[in-house]
Amino acid sequence: MAKTPDYTKAFQDMLSNVPVDTSSFQDAIRSQGALGEKMARVTLRAAERSTEIGAQWAKDTIARVGELASQKEDASEYTKAVSDFASAQAELAAEHMAAFAEVAKKVQMDTVDLMLAAGKDFAEDAQSAAQKTTRQAQAAVKKATDAAKA
Repeated sequence: MAKTPDYTKAFQDMLSNVPVDTSSFQDAIRSQGALGEKMARVTLRAAERSTEIGAQWAKDTIARVGELASQKEDASEYTKAVSDFASAQAELAAEHMAAFAEVAKKVQMDTVDLMLAAGKDFAEDAQSAAQKTTRQAQAAVKKATDAAKA
């Protein structure tokens, strides 16, 4: 029966002759890490601000519930208290939802800024890598040409 040839050694030899510059990989990892760190800061600031808004909304609601729960002299005062509570809650909801919208808008703007900066950095890195590869290829061609002439 025919034995399948083992190409492992041939591939190892071929790949060992191909120069690989790992600095570009390291730079890419650093760039991704920096972008991740900046995005995490944006996210954490938004989460912190959203938590503050939610906590304030809860405090305001609890204060209004305290007013609503107080004993009234007349039955009609309960109706007025519920009506006032509902009106106040509608106002609070509008205010706090606007505050949440501002947080979302800021996150969106910060994210777009980060992505634009990352895109610019990526383009510069890619251009630099392409130029370096071109120089290396030209040097290899020149070396091979010189060796062939000799």
